[in-house]
Amino acid sequence: MTTSDTSGRLDEAFERLHISGPEFRGWLSNHAPMVVESLAVHGQAGAVHRWLDLYSDRLEEFPTPVERVTDANWREALGDPRRAADWIDHFTRAVAERPWRAVLAEWWPRLLPGLYGAATHPVIRVGHAVRALRTEETGPRLTELAHALGYWAARHHPVSGVATLPGADTPDRTLDTVPPVETAEAGYLGRLAAVRALPRWADDVTDPDTARARLVELVRAATHRYATHGHGEETMLVHAATAPNAVLRTLDALPRELWAPSLHAAWTASAAVTAMYAPDEPVDYVPPARLTAEEVVEQALAHGDEHVIKLTDTALDVGDERALAAALRSVELSDPLV
Repeated sequence: MTTSDTSGRLDEAFERLHISGPEFRGWLSNHAPMVVESLAVHGQAGAVHRWLDLYSDRLEEFPTPVERVTDANWREALGDPRRAADWIDHFTRAVAERPWRAVLAEWWPRLLPGLYGAATHPVIRVGHAVRALRTEETGPRLTELAHALGYWAARHHPVSGVATLPGADTPDRTLDTVPPVETAEAGYLGRLAAVRALPRWADDVTDPDTARARLVELVRAATHRYATHGHGEETMLVHAATAPNAVLRTLDALPRELWAPSLHAAWTASAAVTAMYAPDEPVDYVPPARLTAEEVVEQALAHGDEHVIKLTDTALDVGDERALAAALRSVELSDPLV
């Protein structure tokens, strides 16, 4: 269930949001651009401004620039969250001067190793921006891509030193073998640092079309898994599904030679989030009612939580009953927006 917003409300929402920064309270991600794009895609463009009004206390002023990012100094600015404004300015100029697909193709392999930064929110935001642009190229949507890429560059955070364990033949079975982290750390970065080993899956894939097919399988498996494992951490485990789905949404805008590396990065991110927030035991979950996709979207919007809406968006991409059950599970587990 997807629609093309012809009302102009999505672009209005983007313009309203681009005076705000990518984070609030120091490090929490501004989810509003991703949510309004999700709502517009699923026939709820009329609700975007009302939802933004409810979310507005989490919007903070645009950050202060430090120094212009250039071809000569970008490496030293990569991964420095103080440079968010500089990076957004860099990409705003880039997409004004060159086709956005060319900018994306140049920077995707540079940014991909650091997709773990900010709990994978930057790559998720890029995925939403790319979907919006593939529907219609407008000024606000180009600016949104610039903000998303700039946020990713500022929060770029590679992970190294993770050992490889034997996996299984399918993503769901391999996710079952992911060892949970052993740490008392509550924060994301502390738990990420505690990921010592992850099972391999699809690591021999080099063909672009096979990579796409495997990525579809991963998104489906991670979405289904939320229904039975989401209670491990109802917010963070959403990203085990939404991060690889953001990568999947971006593939068609990328050169085909980048598809297999994108699959491998998406798998590692999904598996890492699974390790970081795994519950002690899964639970059986049967949704209280069988609802249509439209009804699930309406429930997610009424609930209002940003992660509920984004998981629902991914569940609708998957499109089966187990995925819709996962979306309903997130409604049950998560606190409403207001």
